[in-house]
Amino acid sequence: MKLIGIVGSNAEFSYNRLLLEFIAKKFGNLFELEVMEIKDVPLFNQSDDQTNNPVIQKFNQKIMAADGVIIATPEHNRTTTPALNSVIEWLSFKIHPMDKKPVLIVGASWYDQGTSRAQLHLRQILEAPGVGAFVFPGNEFLLGEAKEAFDENNNIKDEGTVKFLGTTLEKFIRYVNLINELEKPAKPVAKPEDLYATGKIDTTIEGVDMYAEDWVEQAAAKVNAVEGNTYVKLDRGILTVDQLNHFLNSMPMELTFADSNNQFLYYNHTKPAEEMLASRTPGQAGNPLAKCHPESKHGSVQWVIQQLRSGATDVIRVNVPTHGPDKYVVHNYQAIRDYEGNYVGINEYIHDLKPTIDWYLKTTGQELVGGKADGVSGASAHDNTADSVSGATAHDAHAETADSISGASQTNPVEKIDSVSGASEKY
Repeated sequence: MKLIGIVGSNAEFSYNRLLLEFIAKKFGNLFELEVMEIKDVPLFNQSDDQTNNPVIQKFNQKIMAADGVIIATPEHNRTTTPALNSVIEWLSFKIHPMDKKPVLIVGASWYDQGTSRAQLHLRQILEAPGVGAFVFPGNEFLLGEAKEAFDENNNIKDEGTVKFLGTTLEKFIRYVNLINELEKPAKPVAKPEDLYATGKIDTTIEGVDMYAEDWVEQAAAKVNAVEGNTYVKLDRGILTVDQLNHFLNSMPMELTFADSNNQFLYYNHTKPAEEMLASRTPGQAGNPLAKCHPESKHGSVQWVIQQLRSGATDVIRVNVPTHGPDKYVVHNYQAIRDYEGNYVGINEYIHDLKPTIDWYLKTTGQELVGGKADGVSGASAHDNTADSVSGATAHDAHAETADSISGASQTNPVEKIDSVSGASEKY
């Protein structure tokens, strides 16, 4: 946490400067405190606008970048110093870095009252319209008889005083965290996903029924799609369409692609549906995602897509433990983005990690220990605890014990609806 400390005096020697320097030194484990001087700040004069003065702009920028501010004020004639008041005047004239900024007031005084009246006055100034600071309520730190309070190393001598100061600062840190959390911009509400793919994007193939069993053949004819030994230039190579198919089919995982219009366009057809980890059929290609899922699961489907589309996360992983003890199947929902970072769809890849884990253990000579821990991550092997490689919990989805898209219970599922294609997997 970064805090700014403002010395409320422009005198060459100031006990309030010593107080802030002591705070920075003693409590550096709690936060970073940068002490700033006001001696070079010009006297406020509305007729002589010096908002862009480098000294004033330095205060402006430092305070805006800080998490909070500590002001150490002396007491002159029962109020703050003219120099400190000028600083606040400049910082509430045309610029307002103190607005909604958490502020702690402390003070050291020659006499035993410890700047109590100056602190009260300063609190009123800081809370005034135009300044708008959030001054820490209560817990005033008033260091009286400052001339006797410090030792030769400029440390506060009394242990009780130091302890009380530390308690005040710890409470202020919690206050800063609370205020900054409350003042964060509200997260934008995600727009509802059009799971019926009624919209259109640059790559949408129009004039073909999305629900047609032979959508691939009709769409290919519509756009004169290349096939066979026709060469395709890719970013890092040239392959024929056949080579691309062979390459994708050889992947040791099941791949599915749905575009940003929420249309299911592709899967690498390598096995019959009943032998896949998440069954798919050729007739599903072209379907809108709404067709791939029962209506009761549309909310979960929307949530996953919204997380990826918004950039809240780039990947969501879900372990589906119902494939049996000889498998550790993970569904990965990976956001696909173009060269400019724009969302263009989902790459869902599903694979059984157990062969890889077994190979790793055999190759490295490691083994599972204690009967519960995973040899790769050390995470618990319980189904409801941790993903064995990523360490992500199996509750790492929209619903606690549900597959993030299908919503099917991972504890005792009867049926799981595959997250992108929607194909049923019976167990």
